[in-house]
Amino acid sequence: MTAARDTSPGLISVPLVGLDEDLGATSADVIRVLADRVAASGRAASGESLAADAIKREASVGTGVPGGIAIPHARSASVTEPTLAMSRLARTVPFGAPDGDADLVFMIAVPEGADKDHLTVLSTLARALIRDDFTAALRAATTQQEIVDLVDREVTGEVADAGVTGAPRASGAAPASPEAPAAGRKVIVGVTACPTGIAHTYMAADALVAAAKRAGAEMHVETQGSSQVEPLDPALIARADAVVFAVDVDVRDRSRFAGKPLVSGPVKRGVDEPDAMIAEALRASEDPNAARVSGTVGEAGSSTAKDEHFGQSLKRWLLTGVSYMIPFVAGGGLLIALGFLLAGYGIALTHGNSGQNNAVYTLTNYTLINLPPQGLAYYLGAAAFQIGGVSLGFLVAALAGYIAYAMADRPGIAPGFVAGSIAVFMNAGFLGGLVGGLIAGAAAYWIGRIPVWRWLRGLMPVVIIPLLASIIASGLLLLVLGGPIAWVMTQLTGFLNSLSGASAILLGIILGLMMAFDLGGPVNKVAYAFAVAGLGAGTATNVVPFEIMAAVMAAGMVPPLALALASTVLYRKGFTKPERENGKAAWLLGASFISEGAIPFAAADPLRVIPASMIGAAVTGAISMGAGVTSRAPHGGIFVFFAIGDVGMFIVAILAGTVVSALVLVALKKWVRRAPAADAAAAEQAAVAGETVGQRTPVAA
Repeated sequence: MTAARDTSPGLISVPLVGLDEDLGATSADVIRVLADRVAASGRAASGESLAADAIKREASVGTGVPGGIAIPHARSASVTEPTLAMSRLARTVPFGAPDGDADLVFMIAVPEGADKDHLTVLSTLARALIRDDFTAALRAATTQQEIVDLVDREVTGEVADAGVTGAPRASGAAPASPEAPAAGRKVIVGVTACPTGIAHTYMAADALVAAAKRAGAEMHVETQGSSQVEPLDPALIARADAVVFAVDVDVRDRSRFAGKPLVSGPVKRGVDEPDAMIAEALRASEDPNAARVSGTVGEAGSSTAKDEHFGQSLKRWLLTGVSYMIPFVAGGGLLIALGFLLAGYGIALTHGNSGQNNAVYTLTNYTLINLPPQGLAYYLGAAAFQIGGVSLGFLVAALAGYIAYAMADRPGIAPGFVAGSIAVFMNAGFLGGLVGGLIAGAAAYWIGRIPVWRWLRGLMPVVIIPLLASIIASGLLLLVLGGPIAWVMTQLTGFLNSLSGASAILLGIILGLMMAFDLGGPVNKVAYAFAVAGLGAGTATNVVPFEIMAAVMAAGMVPPLALALASTVLYRKGFTKPERENGKAAWLLGASFISEGAIPFAAADPLRVIPASMIGAAVTGAISMGAGVTSRAPHGGIFVFFAIGDVGMFIVAILAGTVVSALVLVALKKWVRRAPAADAAAAEQAAVAGETVGQRTPVAA
């Protein structure tokens, strides 16, 4: 039944407001009720989908702020127009604020393609919620209409703040002025940014500006949020005494701040502890040994904190490289699969004594006017195969380049790409790219920290750092490390080629367990990256890389398909209505190799969903490897059937794992019970685990 359309003007209306109500004991409970409220107003197609998106966002960083306020928010494809839903709670609920639980909750629901004007209004409201006068009025309101009127007046009023650049301003207001500060006042500049760019970005900016005023300093903040970004004036940056980064994502053009004393932390610290950050910045401005901005992300760029230990940093660097590499692999692999569909597998064979494969020969000896004897489809297949092959050729270079980028920002990209290309030249492959990227990033990072004269700073990121880091990283690979790594890769390739019988089945089990363990987290990405990295080494005589790819893709399809089967067919009464609705969507998601279809289930019930998913995925991986199923496409699920070798056994493996996983889950649902409080705690833990990786991809999500 379709919800009645809320025709009230504005972002919020009376049906979207609740006063003095008990919505549950956890943040997830409150979010679900507010999401259903948005859907009931006709402003979202699915309250369940909106709630799932908001709960995942909440798990990454709590949206509670000081003063008993919480602002859960999310971009969601289910939302049809920007909307606010609000509840004044009778029973406070924890949302992660440092000073206690929240009794005022505003949920911000934004469509994927929301325009900048709406985002500006929403961010304006978020900033207002840290003002005592506004929150006091909300608590004193006696009717829902009073709440609506308060919000409407706030978001349409004057919201300019001379210290916040890029924040919502009234029409005609000017950006921060670069005029000289009052005598004796320190000048601090900063950047705030959060993944969603709606709430915390602007709240942190306002909190820091207010804290600086209390400390007798002048603060100017560039908000890199969803609204239009207005960069800080270069003259203002030049005379700044210190820089504050309160960010959860990369700072854009951080090299502008190079050489300035730096204080950094997550954006939520800017909201919760602005006075402490400003005090640290003032101390750093007078400390010649203070950390300084060097233009490198590893210092304080994205979600990295200065307390991050080496293991966390290494994981982040490698996963960044994998995330940026995947589009090259996905696009290239699908084009190669399309080439096989149009021209047949013979297109990859070598033509005569020329050393060219048939695709190259076809493209260089025929045109659209003078088609080859096989016809137009063969010619187009040759083109697709060749483009895909070139795209896959960037795999190792892109991996190395973006590992170095994660370590050293833009100065690391060129040395990383060069080191990756040298790894390919030395036949060091995927492992060589990893090593080369790490060396290039480390070299670029440390060279960037060398103190230089002011006149030389402009040349450092564009000339000197790329030059010296390329010499160091590529020189080490070419002269020292490339040979040993190439030997290791040769031995590994030989080992994989020798796998058969029980050994291949064991590998399939391990890959299946990894794909279902965290549904898009680091373990899942490692398994997927291992598979796609080998595609380039696959040949007509060496099909093991194709077998590994097939096992990984089939196993990754099992969790959403199994949950769809369990929730919509086998055991409907064991799942809530929202879960049954998610189960319907999971059929298509699973068939497409998009594991996100399982995340809402795993977030709500990880201790039963994840083990069941792992068992079924392991069964699928074992059958696929044991039967020698191959895949020349890195993504697409059942829809790239034309690139699957022995598609019948591919389907059998998926069906077997799906049925096993679904049956195990039903058994666990029936006979393994937990207290409601344990369910809620486990759900929050699972959501955190599923959102550890900042950059998700469709493949390994």
